[in-house]
Amino acid sequence: MDYTYKYPRPAVTADCVVITKEPQPKVLLIQRGADPYKGGWAFPGGFMNMDETTEQCAIRELEEETGLKVSEVHQIGAYSKVDRDPRGRTITVAYLAIIDFPQMVKGQDDAAKAEWFPIDALPPLAFDHEEIMKDAVAAYNHLVL
Repeated sequence: MDYTYKYPRPAVTADCVVITKEPQPKVLLIQRGADPYKGGWAFPGGFMNMDETTEQCAIRELEEETGLKVSEVHQIGAYSKVDRDPRGRTITVAYLAIIDFPQMVKGQDDAAKAEWFPIDALPPLAFDHEEIMKDAVAAYNHLVL
């Protein structure tokens, strides 16, 4: 039996920030193939399925959008600014994956491209991903250094 709620509920997404463990670390970004922010750069991510955790969602979306498979991610935080996504009320949980070096990636699903960028030379990021990136770097430094 379906239950209809009297109050609207937000959508939940998960994003995966992948950073390499190199002297000059690189970050994996996807170029969005659809609106909002079509053509803009963002972290691989997307909407959570009803039968998965946010962690599983982040790992699945990373593979669907880039072909990259990871098994371990670390939660960076939850981001819930009211206007963070123009499609509607959306909360994201961001995760960090750390790998040794850049691997072959390819834009797939709703990602037009997937590319590695030096951590200190990122293009402007879509949504609130600049804020997530700042927190990801702090988490990375805590885990790696």
